[in-house]
Amino acid sequence: MQGVMIVTGGSQGIGAAVARLAGARGYAVALTYQSNAALADAVVADITAGGGRAIAIQAEMAEEAAILRVFDQVDRALGRLTALVNNAGTPGPTGRLDTVTAEVLDRVLAINVRAPFLTTREAIARMATDRGGAGGAIVNVSSRASELGGAGEWVHYAATKGALDSLTVGAAKELALRGIRVNAVSPGLIETDLHARAGLPDRIARMQGGVPMGRAGSAAEVAEAVLWLLSDQASYITGSIIPVSGGR
Repeated sequence: MQGVMIVTGGSQGIGAAVARLAGARGYAVALTYQSNAALADAVVADITAGGGRAIAIQAEMAEEAAILRVFDQVDRALGRLTALVNNAGTPGPTGRLDTVTAEVLDRVLAINVRAPFLTTREAIARMATDRGGAGGAIVNVSSRASELGGAGEWVHYAATKGALDSLTVGAAKELALRGIRVNAVSPGLIETDLHARAGLPDRIARMQGGVPMGRAGSAAEVAEAVLWLLSDQASYITGSIIPVSGGR
């Protein structure tokens, strides 16, 4: 077995692709989901059908109590954590900066920024060599929006991903001598339902012409980058933010 992995938001999109690939490569996988148990159960079924171990845990990632419960369940069901993928996120509704409400901002910040801070804290308690752990790796799922800015669509979302990039770099430096590597992937235009959930179902078709490779990417392509960063092949890489964006 490769180790024990938590994938937040692992029931669909990039998270589901990461969970399935991790299971196929020998990780025991715990995936969290917000509300759609059927999607989460389908991912678990795919992993177990291939001979892997997986569990799904319902959790509202905006709530600290739910995050603590996730880690406690993983401790008991799968064993000591060795890998964390902070994938859960929300774009919030799209709109110009002057239309963003405090409620929207609080929600996006809670899921996209506060939750990864809290999950990283809990991962440190289990993985850090000075806390009795065997070390491990964390990959944060950021977005090219953190550099592009999301103007006219989701500056609020882009700003939270900028915060996640800062967390990645700072945590990597702080944890380097404690046996934990921290990196991020920065997906560009990827074929998931994130665009539709944000109210822009035609966004991929409208924007893929601006991608140098001329197409949107797939969740599976992002998952490959995540699993590589978690692997021993990336053992001297920490604090890096890897664009998975077709050159955009």
